[in-house]
Amino acid sequence: MAPNANSHRGVRTSTDGDLVLKKVLLSWSSGKDSAWALHLLRQQPDIHVAALFTTFNSAANRVAMHAVRRALVHEQAEAVGLPLWSVELPWPCTNVEYEERLSAVLARAREERFDAIAFGDLFLEDIRAYRVKQLEESGLEPLFPVWGIPTGQLSREMIAAGVKAKIACVDQSKLGCSFAGHDWDAGLLSALPPGIDPCGENGEFHTFVVESPVFARAFAVRTGELVERDGFAFVDLLPD
Repeated sequence: MAPNANSHRGVRTSTDGDLVLKKVLLSWSSGKDSAWALHLLRQQPDIHVAALFTTFNSAANRVAMHAVRRALVHEQAEAVGLPLWSVELPWPCTNVEYEERLSAVLARAREERFDAIAFGDLFLEDIRAYRVKQLEESGLEPLFPVWGIPTGQLSREMIAAGVKAKIACVDQSKLGCSFAGHDWDAGLLSALPPGIDPCGENGEFHTFVVESPVFARAFAVRTGELVERDGFAFVDLLPD
């Protein structure tokens, strides 16, 4: 059935008034904000999140930036019941190489008739503008389901809803390496130094979510070796 051209606020209807779902691909970092973005998107009746995509450092076989093992991310995807698209990045990776690989993701999304790509960004305007620019010529709509929610409020809402996460890495210029491997919970929020965003949106830390309303099951992980490299402290998270 053809969508109604006069649809309101992005909610499309067919010519007989039936709701037409917007097919969405979600950027999945393995962290709490991605999981909460999925949770919010699944509450919207006009949205169908059909797949996740994650960028991996191919040399390390881990999530880019978070350094979480690939196998753990695949387990997350199984727990939310969605296919995971792996975006392979070389190491080191230039911005040109990154954009080439993202272009391939956008092309695949168009071929598979996706309507939009969603991101878990919270408030960094430059990052949002970059995402929007990347999608400009793609025909895909950028979505930001958690955008603009004050991060103090957001962190409390997530924790109250049962989101649990481990800090996978920290930027040592902003936060001590002792926080790596720490549970992201109410105790952590109260222990963060002044000026540190409770969601780590300024890059202070990155997380691996182990429990969430979108998961069919929780994950048990233990902390392994701590590696300090290039100003960051990474903790190896292992299945328990």
